[in-house]
Amino acid sequence: MYKVIIKFILRLHTFFYRLSGIFSVKAEGGVHPKHRLMDYHRFFIDNINLGDNILDIGCGNGFLAYDLAKKAKMVVGIDLDERSIGFAKKRFSASNIKYLVGDALKDLPVGDFDAIVLSNVLEHIEDRVKFLKEIKTKAKKILIRVPMINRDWITLYKKELGLEWKSDRSHFTEYTLESFKNELEKAGLNLIKYSIQFGEIWAISNKNILVESKELTSRNLNS
Repeated sequence: MYKVIIKFILRLHTFFYRLSGIFSVKAEGGVHPKHRLMDYHRFFIDNINLGDNILDIGCGNGFLAYDLAKKAKMVVGIDLDERSIGFAKKRFSASNIKYLVGDALKDLPVGDFDAIVLSNVLEHIEDRVKFLKEIKTKAKKILIRVPMINRDWITLYKKELGLEWKSDRSHFTEYTLESFKNELEKAGLNLIKYSIQFGEIWAISNKNILVESKELTSRNLNS
């Protein structure tokens, strides 16, 4: 009896959590209040240098790209959602920002960058290791922000009860610190530094030169 009640309550919790996100964006004029309240832009800004060229993959409405452009030389933002890019061009444009509609899995911009930004992007990609292997050749470092599955007990309880537990239905995964480290390692990336904020991992990573060297040696032996 109590299990039935708690499942009903947890379903309502998920429903109202998502509904509050939708209406809070409308209340804030099209920008989610998490940008302001979590201040995660600061993490990305603090970890780029003046004059950097930045690739913001999954740039969404362009708010983060706009803030990055205040410090960077150039920011290229790419997103699948044409409406988001339209909003970004209208609301968050600048002379040193270029917005592109495209699939980063297929339409990566030509050229190299000083840093790649992945802000709540990885969890939306199914083959994340392959994706990371492809993009790591394009930048000196990758700045990553991902949600954690163990962000609170309710999330874990929902999963245990077989209920929808992800913060977004389009997520293929949500992380523990261990699974995140694992994924980076498989992709040949080093985890340089990280912090856990608001139930998320905010991390700096770069290419593992040793792994790259081994891969090259292996390819040479097989050729």
